[in-house]
Amino acid sequence: MRQHDHPETHERRERLARRRAGAKMGWFIHALAYLCVNAGLAVLSWSAGRAWHVYPLLGWGLGLVIHGLAVWLCTGGGGLYERLLNHERQRLQ
Repeated sequence: MRQHDHPETHERRERLARRRAGAKMGWFIHALAYLCVNAGLAVLSWSAGRAWHVYPLLGWGLGLVIHGLAVWLCTGGGGLYERLLNHERQRLQ
């Protein structure tokens, strides 16, 4: 904390850093779920002899891209939660 920062300013920055890091971590979890579920759907689709897995892949992929744009354009940067949290703390000082 800088010398001229008030405690409430530090607390506000801390809350904002945690919210931004949490949003980024949420996107990583969303992306992991997307990969795992769609890999399973692809296996089922191929075993049935049809390529129907493309439709959920594209639909959910669009949602993942929109989620990513909202998170990354609004907060910038990337990494795991702790690294994100430290980064946001530094950005707010």
